Amino acid sequence: MKKFLIVGLGNVGEKYSNTRHNIGFKILDELAKKEDITFESEKLGSIAKFRFKGRTFILLKPSTYMNLSGKAVKYWLTKENIPLENLLVICDDLNLNFGAIRVKAKGSDGGHNGLKDINATLETQQYARFRFGVGSEFSKGRQSDFVLGEWDTEESKLLPERLEQAGKLIKSFGTAGLNNTMNTFNGT
Repeated sequence: MKKFLIVGLGNVGEKYSNTRHNIGFKILDELAKKEDITFESEKLGSIAKFRFKGRTFILLKPSTYMNLSGKAVKYWLTKENIPLENLLVICDDLNLNFGAIRVKAKGSDGGHNGLKDINATLETQQYARFRFGVGSEFSKGRQSDFVLGEWDTEESKLLPERLEQAGKLIKSFGTAGLNNTMNTFNGT
């Protein structure tokens, strides 16, 4: 039985729930709704599991806050005995236009504090990441306010379709593999 750990990055708490920085949580919440599963509070995060085409997908929303995500990722990889190549981390990306998708096999943190902590904790950058574009419509020095801000009206209208696409991408990662998923979804 192949298992995959799908980590959505975000911050816990109601005040963060609809912010751009919490797109990882939002994508996993939408996928859980589609799969008719619920998240349970577990050690270092909320977990939901489903099976699809002979694979087990373990969805993790770390409860450690964004900047300490590595601890939860490492714990669940070890607990579930999941190899690094079956890890996919979902995060927001200011360098991509709203809704743009980019899947990469490895890479630097690109200034993202959640990825920075995961890289440091796992002592590697060799894991797949799914970057979801949130745009960069902010003035100089207002980056933090922007990512911790809520989606605007136009983004909110377009979000459901992008969330559905994200769910398909996650299932593809587990069934078709990383390279096929990159070829199919990058740029969509």
